[in-house]
Amino acid sequence: MHMNKNDYTPSETGTFPELALNIITRQEHNISRKQISDNALKVLYRLHGAGFEAYLVGGGVRDLLLSQQPKDFDIATNATPEQIRQLFKNCRLIGRRFRLAHIMFGRDIIEVATFRGHHQEPSKNVSQQSKEGMLLRDNVYGTIDEDAERRDFTVNAMYYNIGDYSIHDYAGGIEDLEDKLIRLIGDPDTRYREDPVRMLRAIRFAVKLDFDIEEDTAAPIEELATLLQEIPAARLYEESLKMLQSGHGLETYHLMREYNLFQQLFPTIAEFFTEDYSSPTEQMLDLVLDSTDQRIEEGKRINPAFMFAAMLWYPLQEKAKQLMEKRKLSFYDAIMEASNYVLDDQVRTIAIPRRHTATIREIWQLQLRMPRRNGKRAFRLMELNKFRAGFDFLEMRGEVEQGETEQLAKWWETFQNAGRNMRQAMVADLDSSAEGQPKPRRRKNYRKKKPKASS
Repeated sequence: MHMNKNDYTPSETGTFPELALNIITRQEHNISRKQISDNALKVLYRLHGAGFEAYLVGGGVRDLLLSQQPKDFDIATNATPEQIRQLFKNCRLIGRRFRLAHIMFGRDIIEVATFRGHHQEPSKNVSQQSKEGMLLRDNVYGTIDEDAERRDFTVNAMYYNIGDYSIHDYAGGIEDLEDKLIRLIGDPDTRYREDPVRMLRAIRFAVKLDFDIEEDTAAPIEELATLLQEIPAARLYEESLKMLQSGHGLETYHLMREYNLFQQLFPTIAEFFTEDYSSPTEQMLDLVLDSTDQRIEEGKRINPAFMFAAMLWYPLQEKAKQLMEKRKLSFYDAIMEASNYVLDDQVRTIAIPRRHTATIREIWQLQLRMPRRNGKRAFRLMELNKFRAGFDFLEMRGEVEQGETEQLAKWWETFQNAGRNMRQAMVADLDSSAEGQPKPRRRKNYRKKKPKASS
């Protein structure tokens, strides 16, 4: 039976809906144990053998029903984290906001969560909520029925039972899969206030699965988008990577922007948005996200630092221009100082790790060095670790800016592919002209102090 929003009734707490369980037997669904990882099966069977309930849950069940290979296999159980740890020597308990068990099989990690319950009487030790309704801590354990009510979307509230291989569907998830809908469980306004990141998840799942966001689920997002400003910057950094580096970054960005979500994560970039998406910043966003999607599809490595360097380049240029006009700084000094401003502003919203901000600075600095190619400079630049990233970004800039930047990118492409004699000839051509020469630095006019008159 499929339920609309109006079919939900308040639970005893007045917050969570009461759901109707629909059990799909093994003969009625397409999931086979052969599709589940050996390590996930080991965990499921050991929990079940010890007398605990054990279910494959969430995205793993959803993806298997869609005949897709899950990225992760998550498990839900009525065993507490401490009981799980007693069963598995390779267990590590993590999390403060949500207490989870990670079962380690080398690099493969199976995440096991205890069924979540409702908050009868909030306690600082197990549950905590902000004035805005946001869950700050949530270690209240309960039954599988309560756990289903606590899940975010109907398509994530399906449980594969290792005991009889049936699927327990609590919120009409099977029908929403067939209708290609992302639907929140419960009242959208309340659920978004509990955890504003659910708004990002709605967008991410809609794009990833090529689903529509159900009307009532979508309605409050634009108005509540500013709640993301209350989320810790470290968590938003992780979420931003899931959104933009999952293989669907370009489409995700456009849908995020439509719902006023991208603007909350990247306020500095949003200042350059136009109605027709025509600013250099917007052109660069499309280029770098499309390139990232292609690299993921081709199985190539991606570096978040490159993406952020490209996204923030034109805001950096504008800030440097302001500093040059206001404080009469040289272009180089203005860029160096503007880098601090732009990165500091962004890190307040999304906590980009220091190792990445260092790389971002290197990529930006290479943009200043690459026009200076005379003598041995071009040869030395090519030896730098981040040269390739700097060149790839220069090519993107050439597509946006054209003109001299595009010609510079073409010069470097030819230089890289040429033999040593050809490279020396290219540099010699630069040396015989003004092109590629470093601009002379303005020297400060130090006037000699007059010697003091001897007494």
